[in-house]
Amino acid sequence: MKILPTRAASVSRQGLCTALLVASLTAAVGVSPPHNTADADEPGPGPDNPQSLPHGTPNLTLPDLRPHSPGGLPGTPAAGGGNGTDGSTGIPATALDAYKKAEAQARTELPNCHIPWQLIAGIGKVESEHGTIYGTHLLPDGTTDKPILGPALTGREFALVRDTDGGFWDGDTQYDHAVGPMQFIPSTWKHIGSDGNGGYKNPNNIYDAALGTARYLCAGGRDLNKPGDLDKAILSYNPSREYVKSVVAWMRAYQNGDVTALPDTSGSPSAPRIPAGSSPSAPSSPSTPGTSRPSPQHSTPGKPSTPSTPSKPKPSKPSKPTEPSRPTPPAPTTARLERVGDAQWTATAGETFKEQARVRTLTDAGKPTAGTRVRFEIIGETKARFPGTGTVFTTTTGKDGTAAAPAVIANDQAGQFTVRATVEDRDITPVDFAATVKPMPVANVVLVGDKPAPVAPSATFGAIQVQTLGKDGKPLAGVSGMTATILAANGVTPTSVGPYFKKDGKEVRTIALAPTDEKGMVSLPDLFADAKPGGYTVRFTTADGQELTVHLTVTAPQG
Repeated sequence: MKILPTRAASVSRQGLCTALLVASLTAAVGVSPPHNTADADEPGPGPDNPQSLPHGTPNLTLPDLRPHSPGGLPGTPAAGGGNGTDGSTGIPATALDAYKKAEAQARTELPNCHIPWQLIAGIGKVESEHGTIYGTHLLPDGTTDKPILGPALTGREFALVRDTDGGFWDGDTQYDHAVGPMQFIPSTWKHIGSDGNGGYKNPNNIYDAALGTARYLCAGGRDLNKPGDLDKAILSYNPSREYVKSVVAWMRAYQNGDVTALPDTSGSPSAPRIPAGSSPSAPSSPSTPGTSRPSPQHSTPGKPSTPSTPSKPKPSKPSKPTEPSRPTPPAPTTARLERVGDAQWTATAGETFKEQARVRTLTDAGKPTAGTRVRFEIIGETKARFPGTGTVFTTTTGKDGTAAAPAVIANDQAGQFTVRATVEDRDITPVDFAATVKPMPVANVVLVGDKPAPVAPSATFGAIQVQTLGKDGKPLAGVSGMTATILAANGVTPTSVGPYFKKDGKEVRTIALAPTDEKGMVSLPDLFADAKPGGYTVRFTTADGQELTVHLTVTAPQG
């Protein structure tokens, strides 16, 4: 959120907007009939919710709220000049559609909230110019063509919010950033994330982010027809009175103005537009002082006028026949997608793949097609991401018909996933790249908790848990292939007596362990002592050769 430079509004507009803000909060968002149906309340954000802490600089420019004449567009320059572009109520068509659909879904899910789409649009305006700040624009599915990221929340200029998503959405594994057109903190998105257009929950998509904004503002059973609830809802996005003033001013501008659906192009709000059907008239040329139009010419009295000699007609030259214009050939049509490069990838957990997803779009005749929109998406349970953009990256093919995605960053968990390339808006067979994430090499295996307590013969040992660590000392999740083996007291000699595991109802003294959990931990299955007392060991061995030996004791029978 809040990556935009603050621009000062004129004193006259500030005064007018302040007065209108008071009236707006008094009237709340509008008058709606009471609902008897209870809201399906979303859980309210906790007291330490970072979304409500300062985490960037919003655009607090106020709209021009002076009344406009019938037929005029809000934001068009009034007589005497003025900053008309600040008051433009134009909204990119995709964003406008997203705001209205979010209101409709909230009306069904949270009928007692009474949230209008204009309030969601006010947040979108202040946060990111409806997803068009810094040349960004919205793709047809509502996703921004490049990520909109707020500053790192290091605790210096803004709040301190350490990383909560492993850099999955913001590409930063140390500190969180606000993400997307509605500028959600990743931890807030994890709590309130929504799917507004039948895909997956993506804060970089205006449909998802707008619905998430509606649920966030309505959280805790708020009724936005109540001035107090409206005030608290906006303050939960940014604890600033100036922020509340700006959001409510834009909400009122959208409610009172003729909102224009603008083309989904990049950049800040467009310049004032002339209403359809009219054009500025050219000024008339003033007459020169002291001059008059010449009067008609008269013949001299008494003298017949001399007849004028008729001019001889000149034969006209035949014009050259116009050559028919040649029709412009239609642009080549993309008919198929071709893989470029390796189809099988391998990387170690936490590293970046050396391979990249690259494809070429072709016609039926095999000729490359330029300017084709290609979407790359990471599919699978294993967490991996494109740098700074999450799991989806969209780009356009070049002159040679090729399109490439950024190198994929593997998360700390081993496993497999697929990168799928598709052509937007065309039913063309996709191209898949299969990726395997190998576990990070284990540098150490350590016992968690106290050493196992001695047990009596035929008893069961208490829980034994170990943890795998990388070379940086951090836990390694998803480590597989570890085994546990019961040995003699010296930790080397195999034994056919002593503690044992059960597998398929039989005693075994070597067993494969499950992969380590998100904390790098794994527990032994139940370990039983037989009737033979003495000292023993259990040796843990990883797939890459790291070992840990833990001593076990079976006590002699008493008496």
